[in-house]
Amino acid sequence: MGSYGKTSFVCLPCRASYKQPYADIARERRCPRCARTLIHAGSAFAPPKRRDLAAWRALSVLLNAGVGFHKSCCGGPGWRPRTLREVKARTAYARRTGVPLAHALLRYELPPT
Repeated sequence: MGSYGKTSFVCLPCRASYKQPYADIARERRCPRCARTLIHAGSAFAPPKRRDLAAWRALSVLLNAGVGFHKSCCGGPGWRPRTLREVKARTAYARRTGVPLAHALLRYELPPT
C-alpha cells in the first residue's frame, strides 16, 4: 500500500462500494460486477445498505452533483443529506434562489421561505 491510504469508489447501478488504493487516482476504474465506470466518492464515504433504495437515490444526486465525501484537516466530510426529503428540499432551494446545486446540498439548514 505504501504511503497512500484507501479511498472509496461507487457503482450506483449495482449499489456497491469498493475501497481501493488512493495512488493513481486519475486512473479509470471499472465495477467488477457490471464493468461500468466507478465514481470516486472519497475516503470518508460510508455506503448505505444495498437494500436502502432511498439512500442510494439520495447518494446518486450527491455524487452526480459533484459532492464527495473527502476528509478535511479537521475531521470528516461534514454534513450531507441522507434522505430523499432532504435532497428534494435542497434541490428546490437551489432552483428557487439560483444557488448551485452542489452548494445547496451541503447546507445543514435552509433559510425560511
